[in-house]
Amino acid sequence: MDTLVGIFAIDQAPTGSKDPFSLRRSAIGILRILIEKQLPINLVALVEQAIKGYSDAEGSKIAKMGDTFTQVMAFLNSRYRAMYTEQGVSVDTIQAVQAINPHMPLDFDQRIRAVQAFSELSQASMLADSNKRVANILAKSEVSVADTVDEALLSESAEQNLYANVQQAQTVVQPLLEQADYTQVLQTLASLDEPLTQFFDQVMVNSEDAALKKNRLALLKQVRALFLTVADISELQL
Repeated sequence: MDTLVGIFAIDQAPTGSKDPFSLRRSAIGILRILIEKQLPINLVALVEQAIKGYSDAEGSKIAKMGDTFTQVMAFLNSRYRAMYTEQGVSVDTIQAVQAINPHMPLDFDQRIRAVQAFSELSQASMLADSNKRVANILAKSEVSVADTVDEALLSESAEQNLYANVQQAQTVVQPLLEQADYTQVLQTLASLDEPLTQFFDQVMVNSEDAALKKNRLALLKQVRALFLTVADISELQL
C-alpha cells in the first residue's frame, strides 16, 4: 500500500498496458490478503494511513493528498473485476456489488458470495427484473419520495400485501445485516417475489391521486432500500 500511494503521488500510475511497477498485481495482492486472511479492514483507513506515512514534522511530502487518495481508491476498486472474473464470477454479479461501493474487501467478498447464491434461486430472475422496474420508476419520479409509508392510504389489497411483506422482511433482515449474513438476507428477500409481481399486475403506481402516487412510490423505495443493503440486484442479467 505504501508503494501504491507513493507511485501514484509522483504521477507514475499505470497507463494502458504499461505497468512498470506491477501496481495492478500489488493492488490485487492487497485485496486478496484482506479477504483470504479474513481481515475486516477498511480500504479508506489503509490508504489514509499510507498517505500519513509520507508526512513528517514539516508536513506532507505528497503535494495533492486528496487527489492521490481518490486515485488510489479508484484503482483498488477497479481491481475487483479482474480478480473475480479470474475466479469465474460473472461481471454482472461484480457490478451489482460495486454499485453500492463497499470499502471493506472482506465485506465485498461476502456480498459477492451472497449474490452468487441468490442468482441460483428460482425467484432471482423475476426479482432482478422487478428491481430494474422499481429503480426506473423511482428515477423517473418528478416528486420527492418519502421514506415512510402511510398505511391508511394503502387502498388496494396487492399494495397492502406488499407492505405487510416488506415490514416483515425489514424485521427479519436487520439482525442478519448486523451479522453480515448477506446470503440469508437475500434468501429472506426472495419472499418478496410474489407480492411484488402482484403489486405490478394490480396496482397503478402513477395514480391520478397525488397522495396515492406518493405513497406507492414510498413503498417501492422501501423495497429498493431492502435489496440495496446487500447489492443492486437490478444489475443482474439472469
